[in-house]
Amino acid sequence: MIRIAAVGDIHLGEDGRGRLRPAFDTLPDCADVFLLAGDLTRHGTVAEAEVVAAEVAGLPVPVVGVLGNHDYHSDQEQEITAVLDDAGVTVLEGESIVLDLDGTKVGVAGTKGFCGGYAGRSAGEFGEPLMKEFVRYTRRCATGLRRSLEKLAADGSDVRIALTHFSPVPDTLAGEPPEIYPFLGSYLLAEAVDAGGADLAVHGHAHLGVEHGMTDGGVRVRNVAQPVIGRAFAVYDLQVPAPERPPRRGGGPMDREKPGSRPT
Repeated sequence: MIRIAAVGDIHLGEDGRGRLRPAFDTLPDCADVFLLAGDLTRHGTVAEAEVVAAEVAGLPVPVVGVLGNHDYHSDQEQEITAVLDDAGVTVLEGESIVLDLDGTKVGVAGTKGFCGGYAGRSAGEFGEPLMKEFVRYTRRCATGLRRSLEKLAADGSDVRIALTHFSPVPDTLAGEPPEIYPFLGSYLLAEAVDAGGADLAVHGHAHLGVEHGMTDGGVRVRNVAQPVIGRAFAVYDLQVPAPERPPRRGGGPMDREKPGSRPT
Protein backbone atom coordinates (compact mmCIF):
# COMPACT_ATOMS: atom_id res chain seq x y z
CA MET A 1 0.00 0.00 0.00
CA ILE A 2 1.35 3.41 -1.03
CA ARG A 3 -0.12 6.52 0.59
CA ILE A 4 -0.43 9.46 -1.82
CA ALA A 5 -0.90 12.94 -0.35
CA ALA A 6 -1.92 15.64 -2.80
CA VAL A 7 -3.17 19.21 -3.03
CA GLY A 8 -3.50 21.87 -5.68
CA ASP A 9 -4.58 25.49 -5.90
CA ILE A 10 -3.06 26.65 -2.64
CA HIS A 11 -2.53 30.09 -4.27
CA LEU A 12 0.03 31.36 -1.80
CA GLY A 13 0.91 35.03 -1.88
CA GLU A 14 3.65 36.84 -0.04
CA ASP A 15 1.35 37.06 2.98
CA GLY A 16 0.98 33.26 3.14
CA ARG A 17 4.29 32.33 4.73
CA GLY A 18 3.87 29.66 7.40
CA ARG A 19 0.18 29.12 6.67
CA LEU A 20 0.43 25.48 5.57
CA ARG A 21 3.71 24.32 7.06
CA PRO A 22 2.20 23.02 10.34
CA ALA A 23 -0.10 20.72 8.35
CA PHE A 24 2.66 19.70 5.95
CA ASP A 25 4.85 18.72 8.91
CA THR A 26 2.36 15.91 9.61
CA LEU A 27 2.92 14.30 6.20
CA PRO A 28 5.41 11.65 7.38
CA ASP A 29 2.71 10.26 9.68
CA CYS A 30 0.19 9.66 6.90
CA ALA A 31 1.85 9.70 3.46
CA ASP A 32 4.75 8.31 1.46
CA VAL A 33 4.83 10.99 -1.24
CA PHE A 34 3.37 14.49 -1.65
CA LEU A 35 1.97 15.73 -4.99
CA LEU A 36 1.36 19.40 -5.84
CA ALA A 37 -1.22 19.85 -8.61
CA GLY A 38 -0.41 23.39 -9.74
CA ASP A 39 -1.57 26.93 -8.99
CA LEU A 40 0.87 27.06 -6.12
CA THR A 41 1.23 30.84 -6.37
CA ARG A 42 -1.29 33.64 -6.64
CA HIS A 43 0.20 35.69 -9.49
CA GLY A 44 3.14 33.58 -10.66
CA THR A 45 5.95 35.67 -9.18
CA VAL A 46 9.30 34.49 -7.86
CA ALA A 47 8.58 36.12 -4.49
CA GLU A 48 5.44 34.01 -4.15
CA ALA A 49 7.32 30.89 -5.26
CA GLU A 50 9.79 31.50 -2.45
CA VAL A 51 6.88 31.40 0.01
CA VAL A 52 5.75 28.07 -1.47
CA ALA A 53 9.30 26.74 -1.32
CA ALA A 54 9.56 27.59 2.38
CA GLU A 55 6.34 25.67 3.07
CA VAL A 56 7.67 22.43 1.55
CA ALA A 57 11.45 22.64 1.98
CA GLY A 58 13.02 19.83 3.98
CA LEU A 59 9.95 17.62 4.19
CA PRO A 60 10.96 14.00 4.84
CA VAL A 61 8.77 12.69 2.01
CA PRO A 62 9.41 13.23 -1.72
CA VAL A 63 7.57 16.22 -3.18
CA VAL A 64 6.60 16.20 -6.87
CA GLY A 65 4.60 18.90 -8.61
CA VAL A 66 3.38 20.57 -11.78
CA LEU A 67 2.70 24.24 -12.34
CA GLY A 68 -0.72 25.73 -13.02
CA ASN A 69 -2.03 28.65 -15.04
CA HIS A 70 -1.54 31.07 -12.11
CA ASP A 71 2.11 30.04 -11.95
CA TYR A 72 2.50 31.10 -15.60
CA HIS A 73 0.77 34.47 -15.19
CA SER A 74 3.90 36.63 -14.81
CA ASP A 75 5.95 34.73 -17.41
CA GLN A 76 8.31 33.58 -14.67
CA GLU A 77 7.52 29.87 -14.82
CA GLN A 78 11.16 28.87 -15.39
CA GLU A 79 12.31 30.93 -12.42
CA ILE A 80 9.51 29.49 -10.28
CA THR A 81 10.56 25.98 -11.27
CA ALA A 82 14.14 26.77 -10.26
CA VAL A 83 13.06 28.10 -6.85
CA LEU A 84 11.00 24.97 -6.17
CA ASP A 85 13.80 22.74 -7.40
CA ASP A 86 16.17 24.37 -4.92
CA ALA A 87 13.67 23.49 -2.18
CA GLY A 88 13.72 19.83 -3.21
CA VAL A 89 10.53 19.78 -5.32
CA THR A 90 10.63 17.84 -8.59
CA VAL A 91 8.59 19.93 -11.05
CA LEU A 92 7.44 17.96 -14.09
CA GLU A 93 6.37 19.16 -17.53
CA GLY A 94 6.13 16.33 -20.04
CA GLU A 95 8.51 14.35 -17.85
CA SER A 96 8.40 11.60 -15.25
CA ILE A 97 10.20 10.45 -12.13
CA VAL A 98 10.49 7.06 -10.46
CA LEU A 99 10.51 7.07 -6.66
CA ASP A 100 11.72 4.08 -4.68
CA LEU A 101 9.36 4.02 -1.70
CA ASP A 102 10.43 1.21 0.60
CA GLY A 103 11.12 -1.09 -2.34
CA THR A 104 8.09 -0.09 -4.41
CA LYS A 105 8.76 1.80 -7.64
CA VAL A 106 6.22 4.63 -7.83
CA GLY A 107 6.24 6.50 -11.11
CA VAL A 108 4.81 10.00 -11.48
CA ALA A 109 4.26 11.56 -14.92
CA GLY A 110 3.31 15.22 -15.01
CA THR A 111 2.18 18.09 -17.18
CA LYS A 112 0.25 21.28 -16.57
CA GLY A 113 -2.09 20.32 -19.37
CA PHE A 114 -4.43 22.81 -20.98
CA CYS A 115 -7.95 23.51 -22.23
CA GLY A 116 -10.13 22.40 -25.10
CA GLY A 117 -13.18 20.64 -23.68
CA TYR A 118 -14.55 17.14 -23.71
CA ALA A 119 -15.99 14.63 -26.15
CA GLY A 120 -18.77 16.13 -28.23
CA ARG A 121 -18.12 19.64 -26.92
CA SER A 122 -14.49 20.31 -27.69
CA ALA A 123 -12.40 22.65 -29.79
CA GLY A 124 -10.85 21.30 -33.00
CA GLU A 125 -7.70 21.95 -35.00
CA PHE A 126 -9.49 23.88 -37.73
CA GLY A 127 -9.69 27.46 -38.91
CA GLU A 128 -7.49 30.29 -37.78
CA PRO A 129 -3.87 29.62 -36.83
CA LEU A 130 -4.57 30.75 -33.26
CA MET A 131 -7.36 28.18 -32.86
CA LYS A 132 -5.23 25.41 -34.31
CA GLU A 133 -2.34 26.30 -32.01
CA PHE A 134 -4.72 26.40 -29.02
CA VAL A 135 -5.65 22.76 -29.57
CA ARG A 136 -2.17 21.68 -30.63
CA TYR A 137 -0.72 22.99 -27.39
CA THR A 138 -3.13 20.79 -25.44
CA ARG A 139 -2.28 17.86 -27.68
CA ARG A 140 1.43 18.37 -27.06
CA CYS A 141 0.81 18.35 -23.31
CA ALA A 142 -1.24 15.16 -23.60
CA THR A 143 1.34 13.49 -25.83
CA GLY A 144 4.07 14.29 -23.33
CA LEU A 145 1.96 12.82 -20.54
CA ARG A 146 1.26 9.60 -22.46
CA ARG A 147 4.89 9.13 -23.43
CA SER A 148 6.01 9.74 -19.85
CA LEU A 149 3.57 7.15 -18.56
CA GLU A 150 4.70 4.67 -21.19
CA LYS A 151 8.31 5.25 -20.17
CA LEU A 152 7.42 4.53 -16.57
CA ALA A 153 5.84 1.25 -17.63
CA ALA A 154 8.91 0.34 -19.68
CA ASP A 155 11.13 1.18 -16.70
CA GLY A 156 9.22 -1.26 -14.52
CA SER A 157 7.29 1.09 -12.23
CA ASP A 158 4.97 -0.85 -9.92
CA VAL A 159 2.36 1.92 -9.95
CA ARG A 160 1.96 4.98 -12.18
CA ILE A 161 0.34 8.31 -11.35
CA ALA A 162 -0.66 11.01 -13.84
CA LEU A 163 -0.32 14.48 -12.30
CA THR A 164 -1.86 17.49 -14.08
CA HIS A 165 -3.32 20.87 -13.26
CA PHE A 166 -6.12 20.89 -15.83
CA SER A 167 -8.75 18.17 -15.55
CA PRO A 168 -8.76 15.11 -17.83
CA VAL A 169 -12.48 14.42 -17.28
CA PRO A 170 -15.70 16.40 -16.88
CA ASP A 171 -16.79 14.28 -13.88
CA THR A 172 -14.73 16.30 -11.42
CA LEU A 173 -16.04 19.61 -12.81
CA ALA A 174 -19.60 19.11 -11.52
CA GLY A 175 -20.57 22.35 -9.81
CA GLU A 176 -18.63 24.57 -12.20
CA PRO A 177 -20.65 26.56 -14.77
CA PRO A 178 -20.98 24.31 -17.85
CA GLU A 179 -20.05 27.27 -20.07
CA ILE A 180 -16.47 27.21 -18.76
CA TYR A 181 -15.87 23.44 -18.98
CA PRO A 182 -13.78 23.87 -22.16
CA PHE A 183 -11.39 26.10 -20.18
CA LEU A 184 -10.99 23.64 -17.30
CA GLY A 185 -9.44 20.73 -19.14
CA SER A 186 -9.47 18.41 -22.11
CA TYR A 187 -10.45 14.88 -23.07
CA LEU A 188 -7.00 14.58 -24.66
CA LEU A 189 -5.51 14.33 -21.18
CA ALA A 190 -7.86 11.44 -20.32
CA GLU A 191 -6.89 9.64 -23.52
CA ALA A 192 -3.26 9.98 -22.47
CA VAL A 193 -4.01 8.68 -18.97
CA ASP A 194 -5.76 5.61 -20.39
CA ALA A 195 -3.30 4.93 -23.18
CA GLY A 196 -0.32 5.35 -20.86
CA GLY A 197 -1.67 2.93 -18.30
CA ALA A 198 -1.95 5.16 -15.24
CA ASP A 199 -3.28 3.75 -11.97
CA LEU A 200 -4.42 7.13 -10.64
CA ALA A 201 -4.88 10.63 -12.08
CA VAL A 202 -4.62 13.72 -9.86
CA HIS A 203 -5.47 17.29 -10.89
CA GLY A 204 -6.57 20.67 -9.57
CA HIS A 205 -7.90 23.87 -11.20
CA ALA A 206 -11.66 23.30 -10.74
CA HIS A 207 -12.40 25.11 -7.46
CA LEU A 208 -16.14 24.48 -7.61
CA GLY A 209 -15.87 20.90 -8.81
CA VAL A 210 -16.00 17.60 -6.95
CA GLU A 211 -13.28 15.26 -5.77
CA HIS A 212 -14.06 11.97 -7.50
CA GLY A 213 -14.20 11.03 -11.17
CA MET A 214 -13.11 8.35 -13.62
CA THR A 215 -11.80 8.11 -17.18
CA ASP A 216 -13.53 6.05 -19.84
CA GLY A 217 -10.80 3.47 -19.35
CA GLY A 218 -11.58 3.06 -15.66
CA VAL A 219 -8.72 5.10 -14.17
CA ARG A 220 -9.79 6.87 -11.01
CA VAL A 221 -9.42 10.66 -11.08
CA ARG A 222 -9.12 12.91 -8.04
CA ASN A 223 -9.59 16.69 -8.02
CA VAL A 224 -7.37 17.91 -5.19
CA ALA A 225 -7.94 21.64 -5.57
CA GLN A 226 -7.83 22.89 -1.99
CA PRO A 227 -11.26 24.58 -2.21
CA VAL A 228 -12.68 21.16 -3.17
CA ILE A 229 -10.98 18.94 -0.59
CA GLY A 230 -11.35 21.57 2.13
CA ARG A 231 -8.11 20.74 3.95
CA ALA A 232 -4.36 21.11 3.63
CA PHE A 233 -4.08 17.92 1.55
CA ALA A 234 -5.93 14.70 0.77
CA VAL A 235 -4.49 11.21 1.14
CA TYR A 236 -5.27 8.27 -1.14
CA ASP A 237 -4.22 4.65 -0.64
CA LEU A 238 -2.87 3.01 -3.77
CA GLN A 239 -2.68 -0.77 -3.79
CA VAL A 240 0.53 -2.25 -5.17
CA PRO A 241 -0.01 -5.29 -7.41
CA ALA A 242 1.39 -8.50 -5.98
CA PRO A 243 4.15 -10.04 -8.11
CA GLU A 244 3.00 -12.68 -10.53
CA ARG A 245 3.68 -16.19 -9.26
CA PRO A 246 5.73 -18.66 -11.35
CA PRO A 247 3.99 -21.62 -13.03
CA ARG A 248 3.09 -24.53 -10.75
CA ARG A 249 5.17 -27.67 -11.06
CA GLY A 250 3.83 -30.59 -13.00
CA GLY A 251 2.50 -28.63 -15.96
CA GLY A 252 -0.43 -27.12 -14.05
CA PRO A 253 -2.00 -23.79 -15.10
CA MET A 254 -0.30 -20.54 -14.20
CA ASP A 255 -1.77 -18.47 -11.38
CA ARG A 256 -4.02 -15.71 -12.59
CA GLU A 257 -2.48 -12.29 -12.84
CA LYS A 258 -3.15 -10.22 -9.73
CA PRO A 259 -5.51 -7.23 -10.03
CA GLY A 260 -3.97 -3.90 -10.91
CA SER A 261 -3.64 -0.95 -8.58
CA ARG A 262 -6.89 0.49 -7.32
CA PRO A 263 -6.73 3.70 -5.31
CA THR A 264 -9.38 4.43 -2.76
